[in-house]
Amino acid sequence: MAKSRRFLYAHRVKEASLFLAPLLSSPQARADFVERVPDVATSTDKAETLARLQPAHDQAAQDLGFPKTFHAEQVHGSEIALITSTSPSMSSGVDALITNESDLLLGIHVADCGALYLLDQKTGALGLLHSGKKGTEQNITGKTIAAMTTHFGSNPSDLIAVLAPCIRPPHYEVDFAKTIHAQALEAGIREESYHDCDLCTASDLTRFYSYRIEKGNTGRLLALLGRISS
Repeated sequence: MAKSRRFLYAHRVKEASLFLAPLLSSPQARADFVERVPDVATSTDKAETLARLQPAHDQAAQDLGFPKTFHAEQVHGSEIALITSTSPSMSSGVDALITNESDLLLGIHVADCGALYLLDQKTGALGLLHSGKKGTEQNITGKTIAAMTTHFGSNPSDLIAVLAPCIRPPHYEVDFAKTIHAQALEAGIREESYHDCDLCTASDLTRFYSYRIEKGNTGRLLALLGRISS
């Protein structure tokens, strides 16, 4: 990546991190949202495009202090994987990842769907999930919060939730961002602890990828969430 391109990329990452401030108020939390990577060619082949984006995505993980990223297969369902240091780098058949271990980085790809970050302020447990139209219909947000309660003893009222950029009306007829918000509150997250960046992926193709606007010929944005050892 040429020097000017590296500067532009770094600037956009810095700008993207602003909406993640509620998470980063926790000293050990690390989070990022990697936007459109300049001059990387896209195609309708997701695997092909992700391979082209891999160097930039790997660099983002390394910049946060993590050597690898744990991903979900993302099948537009509501299954959840509990991630430990011995988990595979790709968890099959799931759309959400949770962990209470430090030094693990969770990653979710999106290109219109919502990436929701969850941080337990008391236990340090983390959740990162992919919620589009189908996942929202299945209440993956509520299920992930419940899983954190079951596995880690999380109290939903201690969770911080942050919704990343996603497609919104009028570019899409379903306002799943609004529904995700409602589901989070219903699951016990406090209103003041829920944060929506209010950014629409379909409104700015210079910053974001949009599967709908680009008719499938698109890249993937990357949500990253982890916790380092104190």
